[in-house]
Parts: sequence; C-alpha cells; structure tokens
Amino acid sequence: MTLKVDLNADMGESFGPWKMGNDAALLDVVTSANIACGFHAGDPDVMAQTMGLAVEKDVGIGAHPGFADLQGFGRRRLAMSPRSLSHMITYQMGAAQATAEAAGGTLRHFKLHGALANWASEDAEVARCCYQAALAYAPDINIFVLAATEMETVVRALGCSWSGEIFADRAYNEDATLVDRSLPNAVISDPELAAQRVLEMVRSKAIISSTGTSIPARIDTICLHGDGESALKIARSVRQSLTADGIKVTKV
Repeated sequence: MTLKVDLNADMGESFGPWKMGNDAALLDVVTSANIACGFHAGDPDVMAQTMGLAVEKDVGIGAHPGFADLQGFGRRRLAMSPRSLSHMITYQMGAAQATAEAAGGTLRHFKLHGALANWASEDAEVARCCYQAALAYAPDINIFVLAATEMETVVRALGCSWSGEIFADRAYNEDATLVDRSLPNAVISDPELAAQRVLEMVRSKAIISSTGTSIPARIDTICLHGDGESALKIARSVRQSLTADGIKVTKV
C-alpha cells in the first residue's frame, strides 16, 4: 500500500502593510493551509487574500486560532477561563468559516497555534475545551493534533475526525511535545536535515526525539512553518524527499 501524507503550513500571518512569509510560493508546495484568524496574526484582508489563493491552488483551508497576542505572535501563554477560551475559539472559527465561503472555499480543518497549541498538548482539559468549541460550531471539522500528546488522547475520546501531525522543523522532547523555542536547536533550519528527519519519521511511523527516542505515532500530516528564513527551502526539500521515496503527498 502506498503511504500518503499531507503537508501543511501556517500562513496568512501578515498584518496590514507588514509582511511575513511567502504564502503564494508555499501554496505551490503544501496541500493544506493553516490560516491565522486575526488574533495572533493576520487581518480580514490577509485572510481573504490567502484563502482566495488557497482555493485557486486547490489547497485545503484550515482555521488556525491562537491567543489574542499580536505583539508576541501568539507565543506567550495567556491565563484564560474555560468559558473565555471557548468563546475565543468560536469567534475565530466564525471569521475563518465566513472568509473561506466568501472566497469560494470551505473550511476543512482546525489547528491550534503557538502557545495555545503547546498548552493543549500538555493539558487535556485545555485541549477538550478548544476542540469542543470547534466541534460545536463545525461538527465535521478535521482537527490537526500534535501526535502522541494529550491532544490525541482528547480527540480519540471525542470520536471526532482528526489527523496526527509532526513538525519538519522543530525538535521534540521525549513525551512528544515540542522543545521550547528558547532552548538551543529547538528550531531546525537546515532543509536537508529537516527532509531526512521527516522521511525517517514517516517511514518508521514514529516521532524521533532530540535524544533519539522513538515514539510510535500516527502521522497524517507534516507541518512546515511559513515564517522562517529557510521555510520555503525546507518545504520544497521535504516534499521532494517524500515523493522521491514513493510517498504520495495529498491533502487530508
């Protein structure tokens, strides 16, 4: 049986005249786009433009909600009550859904951003709060989760549609969570190294931690961050490596 995997990237993260990443070029490489919903990054114009391009290039559109933290790019953990957290997810889902439909597309998946995602990968109650809010709004939405973390535990219990995700450009702890960005070698910028790691993990069906530990995992989609200097090179290198090895790249 031919192995299949989705490639996703975070995008739509520009804001007004300030530009981040090369979304147009990335959309020629990835099969799914996680589009910022205006809280940690993005704005209505950027969302509309990015989703319009995704529709044009037949790339799956996903909501990418995060904390209301433009200055910190959603990478600072904010204390919130479950009620407020749920409302924050609903608000961003609504914006994403409306913008996707206006662009002629549909909202296919949901993926938490930054500090909110890291929190949910460690805390099942946070993950459950976010996912239940998303599912209440869109019951059939496909939830992207950090494979082999509390996120996966929650979606399995909820019985919803979900996809296990690994990161091409991030180092892993031994519990399958991501190494904090403030630590050395947490972010991988070498395209060849990223491609080699991804191929090894997809083939072995396991996450490889920074210490070499192998963590069995369901791998449906691979994240390629869009905001780094080598983002586009990493994306192209990963896709080329996968296809050269006979792995089919297709949206989930």
